Amino acid sequence: MMLKVGLTGSIAVGKSHVLHMFAELGCHVIDADRIARDVVAPETGGLKSVVATFGDVLNIDGTLDRAKLGQIVFADKSKRQKLNSILHPLIMAAQDEQIREIESRDPHGIVIIDAALMIESGGYQRLDKLIVVYCEPEIELDRLMKRDGLSREAAQARIDTQMPQEAKKQYADFLIDTSGSFDDTRAQVIAVFEQLRALSN
Repeated sequence: MMLKVGLTGSIAVGKSHVLHMFAELGCHVIDADRIARDVVAPETGGLKSVVATFGDVLNIDGTLDRAKLGQIVFADKSKRQKLNSILHPLIMAAQDEQIREIESRDPHGIVIIDAALMIESGGYQRLDKLIVVYCEPEIELDRLMKRDGLSREAAQARIDTQMPQEAKKQYADFLIDTSGSFDDTRAQVIAVFEQLRALSN
């Protein structure tokens, strides 16, 4: 039986690095960010629903203007929830299709689905296990400032819109702390991988 594992965590905690390490160990990986882009590609029903709800949020070439949409929903929780209610079902359906395709090729494999809002959307409930990636709050803040070129206040505001790391950790079957060195993180990933492999056999 294929093992379906969720990977989540707050912004700038190093989820992408961890996902990459699992891929190197032989796990199949599904990147929810990429799926999120695909479901609002030009001419898709997803993009039409977003435009119908939020108005003109398109670039000249017909692609979604993410910055413009982000400005609309970032400061307004009800609009953010509305956007999520449009996109999450589409994202989950696309994930499920990818999972079925992978399972047909590798019935005893491990598939890891990376999604920032997996807990908030309830998407984790249809998976077998959940990994939560986290780091020290000060490190998260520092990484976000560097990565997105944000001021301390802007970075903190972005973090504050999310479910707190401590709350996310309550849902985890496995925790990976990325506060330390690259090698330290890798050691944790390998330890979790070994446990997942034992479960999938």
